[in-house]
Formats: sequence, C-alpha cells, structure tokens
Amino acid sequence: MFSLSSLVSNAVDLLELEVEELAGVLLIHLHSCNQGDCTAVQNGLVSQESFFMAYHRRKPREYGARHDEVVSALMEAWAWLQSEGLLVRNSNNNWLFFSRRGKQIKSHEDVASYLKAHMLPKRQIHPLIAGKVYPPFLRGEYDTAIFQAFKEVEVAVRQAGRFPIDQVGENLMRAAFAVPNAEKNVAAGPLTDTQLPAAEQKAMAHLFAGAFGFYRNPAGHRHVPTHPQESAEVIMFASQLLRIVDRLKPQRAGDMP
Repeated sequence: MFSLSSLVSNAVDLLELEVEELAGVLLIHLHSCNQGDCTAVQNGLVSQESFFMAYHRRKPREYGARHDEVVSALMEAWAWLQSEGLLVRNSNNNWLFFSRRGKQIKSHEDVASYLKAHMLPKRQIHPLIAGKVYPPFLRGEYDTAIFQAFKEVEVAVRQAGRFPIDQVGENLMRAAFAVPNAEKNVAAGPLTDTQLPAAEQKAMAHLFAGAFGFYRNPAGHRHVPTHPQESAEVIMFASQLLRIVDRLKPQRAGDMP
C-alpha cells in the first residue's frame, strides 16, 4: 500500500499542490488501499467517513504538526474527486465506488495525462482539429499539436475561399479577409464580413494573418508554448478561428447554410 507520505514526503510539498494535483495523489493512495490493509476501502468501495476518521486519529501523525492542515487539504481533494466523477456515491449506502475513469488513474503518469486532458476539453475543440491535436497534446508534443491545429485552419480557409493549393500562410489569410478598397481596386475577400465596419474588417485580417505569422509559420516555432496550459490556450484559439470560418463560409464561399 502506498502511504500518502511515500507519495509526497513532507507537509510543505503536499500543501503546495493544487487541489487537482493533491486529488491525484489521494486517488493513487486509495487504489493502493484497495490492494492492501485499509478499512476505508473494501471490495472496491470507499468510505469517506472511515478514511477521515482513521486519518484524523492516526498516531503518530503522518505529517507531524501540520497534520490538521493536511486533513483539510485532503477533504478539498476528496470533494474534487467527487465533483469530477472519479468517485461516485453508491445509491444503496454511504460508500463510494471508483468510476470507470477513476479506475484508470492509478499512477502519477495517469494523473498527469488526466490533468492535461482536463486543460483541453475535447468537447470544446472544433471537431475538425479535435482528433488531430488531442493525441500529440496528451503526449506532450505541443509543437505538433499546435501545428496541426493551424494547418486545419489553413485548409478550411483555402477551401472556403476556393484558393489554389499553393496559396498558404499569411498571404492566404490576407487574401481571404481582404478589405475592399475602391480607390486601390481591391475587392472584398471571400471571407470578409462586409457587414462589419472597415476597421473591424482590417482587424479580422490582422487576426488571422498574425496568428499564422506567430504560431503557424515554421520559422516562428520559437513562439510555440511548451507548457500544457499555454498550449491548450493556443489550440483553443485555433479552434475559435475555425468557428469564425464556419460562420462566414456559407455567405462568403457559396456554400449552403
């Protein structure tokens, strides 16, 4: 059985964990209890009351003088496990059981993967990119995930505007969202929203072109985040660009609504 102190050795480190990180440690501990001598976990069922009663009265205290603080933090972590549906209350009694997803999280690696997935909710990503960015994102290949996301934006813009395959990147975005200018004999781009004021049309063109210059251009890979949360934000940004293309495509590219 993994004791909590074998997973996080001292109270300072434990109390510095975010609630979801501590919840992961607690879940690993509960799974190990299921395989060892622990009255709070029996036959795959978990008793919150038994766990905290035993832990609060534990002698010697696992985390010394900060034991009570640890108990409070663990209660927060337990509430998070239930709110995430990793521990589910049994309808017949006060015991809980590990959900299907909860059963899969048994190691630090499993916790890390789950928390990454939590940062990038698959249901909120545009379906065109979800399947292509999710696997590399979970593997920590953030540059690949971001590249794939913006590649799909590029393809969607090209198809919506019916541009040739050799028109790419910033030039493609500028052409697709071109602001009409009669004096310069410039027509509106196929995705330009002419219902917007001219300043906002320009801003839209800058938004798409700037995104590609900063994130999509291979020469600009130095700007690609290496932290999962920042990477998730960039992917969600690409997802939002795709939704803008979806909104403008029927009226600007001749597609049926």
